[in-house]
Amino acid sequence: MSSPQPGPERREITIRRAPKYAPFLALGALLGFLAALVVAYTGPAHPDYTREAALGLFTILFALIGVGLAALAVLLMDRISVRRSRRAVVEAEADDAAEGSGPTAP
Repeated sequence: MSSPQPGPERREITIRRAPKYAPFLALGALLGFLAALVVAYTGPAHPDYTREAALGLFTILFALIGVGLAALAVLLMDRISVRRSRRAVVEAEADDAAEGSGPTAP
């Protein structure tokens, strides 16, 4: 007598390509720093503060702006990836170890 074996488990999944947030935010901060370098060292020197102090101020300001713009860009890309997502049906396969037909230990 053989017992009826249940069929493979079927599930519906969503497939999409989502962007990674950290590289976008790091790129925004880097571009902000590069913009701060240009602004701090190309303008005329101010007698009350050094160029390094100006670089620090502009770095904070432009890095925050760059990170904010990068965050908006990655959120927009994430929204687009949700719209382009696809649905698929997958079936679970039985593992060899679960069936007992795998290699045996010596």
